[in-house]
Amino acid sequence: MSLKSFLKAKLVSKELNQQLDKINKPVGSLGYDPWGFNTDTNRIVLALFSSVYHKYFRVEAKGIESVPDTGPVLIIANHSGQLPIDGMLIAYALANRKETPRLPRAMIERFFPTVPFLGNLLNQIGAVLGDPDNCAKMLENDEAIVAFPEGIRGSGKLYKDRYQLQRFGNGFVHLAMKHNTPIIPVGVVGCEETIPAFANIKPLAKLLGIPYAPIALPVVLPAKVILNFGEPIYFTNEDLTEEQVTRRVEKVKSAINALTAKGLEERKGIFQ
Repeated sequence: MSLKSFLKAKLVSKELNQQLDKINKPVGSLGYDPWGFNTDTNRIVLALFSSVYHKYFRVEAKGIESVPDTGPVLIIANHSGQLPIDGMLIAYALANRKETPRLPRAMIERFFPTVPFLGNLLNQIGAVLGDPDNCAKMLENDEAIVAFPEGIRGSGKLYKDRYQLQRFGNGFVHLAMKHNTPIIPVGVVGCEETIPAFANIKPLAKLLGIPYAPIALPVVLPAKVILNFGEPIYFTNEDLTEEQVTRRVEKVKSAINALTAKGLEERKGIFQ
């Protein structure tokens, strides 16, 4: 018996297997799809992540029924926390949706695949390099995509800038228009406090070839996380100037700001 088979047998419950069996995710004979997703690795990681989601971060996912049951969809959220914890939480929430669960693909920064072992692991659980061509091909394959248009501007922000949305790229709106894809805005509250950073040593980051070198606590704090999923936003495919596309981006950004504000009002405290 391989190590992966052993871990799957020991860690993945009957209930989780039944839940994930509801999801149609075509893979080859060895359990992989063309982007590196692996069925067994995904189930093992989701099993391990269950306690993190339910007990450590005590996640509340609200409005998740807004995500369409089938077809391409772009799930667009605010980004924070130094590590891609927010993407994992959104993916877990959708995979464990009682009715019509889905396994979304997360667009990740170009830095992460360069980290030994981490890049392969992220690929096997569904993450894909955040390249427009990759995203387009997956939308054509009717995938649900989690993307963070702030990029490293969001994940690497300092604690003093928490919940202040950074500049969004326009690429996701171009893709939504071209592929007739709904956008689901998501407001993530709590991840800003998981690994608060107080400074960024830019010369060190440049020397090491990494996006940022934060001065932060060397632990992941158990902040209470609230995920608010908004209603679908549709944009028609028109011949627009980049300025007009930017106005559409601002509409999505405004929706995320409102959902984030809602989450901040709903939580009783950082750890409650």
